[in-house]
Amino acid sequence: MDQDDASKVAFRCNRVLEPLHSMVYFAPEAEQFYTEAGLRPGRMGYFASRSAPLGPVGPGTVAATFFNFNPELVARHIPRAWTLATPERVLEARLAAADAALRRLLGADAIDSAELAETANLARQAAEGCLPEGRPLYAALADLDWPEEPHLMLWHAASQLREFRGDGHIAALVAAGFNGLTAIVTHTATGKGFLEPIAKKLRGWSDEQWAGAIDHLREAGLLDADGELTEQGAALRAEVEAVTNRASAVPWSLLGAERCERLHELARGLSRAVVSAGAFPDGVFAGR
Repeated sequence: MDQDDASKVAFRCNRVLEPLHSMVYFAPEAEQFYTEAGLRPGRMGYFASRSAPLGPVGPGTVAATFFNFNPELVARHIPRAWTLATPERVLEARLAAADAALRRLLGADAIDSAELAETANLARQAAEGCLPEGRPLYAALADLDWPEEPHLMLWHAASQLREFRGDGHIAALVAAGFNGLTAIVTHTATGKGFLEPIAKKLRGWSDEQWAGAIDHLREAGLLDADGELTEQGAALRAEVEAVTNRASAVPWSLLGAERCERLHELARGLSRAVVSAGAFPDGVFAGR
């Protein structure tokens, strides 16, 4: 597989693996286990659980590595979370939440199936082909022990591959001149991410901050008077995605075309199952 083919595969496989990772951010089981671990209800569990592999880091590190969240929102929860539960305890809660959520969403037959075990093994092989240099969130996850149960191995592999891609995506955004806010505003304008009100709420940006970013992007020629991407803006966002795909290609190139295709086929079926089972709420993503 050459780099162009591997870049295309990186995009395709990310699309079918992403729901298997990100379902934990919407699962009611997550807040249950995080609060049992000592965290406060609400957003604290997200920030603490995703950053826990890094250790008890401060709000600056979390905001930098998560990138498009308002640092003021992050600082409401980090570092206070570490006074309530250790990162190790939070990681235990996160794995328990993923376990419970996947069992609910997929059902016992799928959890125990040979197909899921095959998917987990292929996803692990892909994740183990990732390189840690310049990938802090991936590298932190890769330092953790692998779960033994296939559905948790699959979730852990999908999480590593997602953070590996995300670390590279941030590098592409920075190189294109975006900061966290202008990145989320322009991504929302593509119509492929969160709906605008949800993006503001989840990422913690006020109406005034969002409007200020739109004004800046208009002046830069990236948004038009209606807040839509201009030709220049669309081209820049497309280049960011192309760079992200190229930066994500290594593990898929190592896995090889045949195994990639098999992983895509298997993971697509599992992702469709979790989506159909209600893993993600309506009215959050554009087009959903």
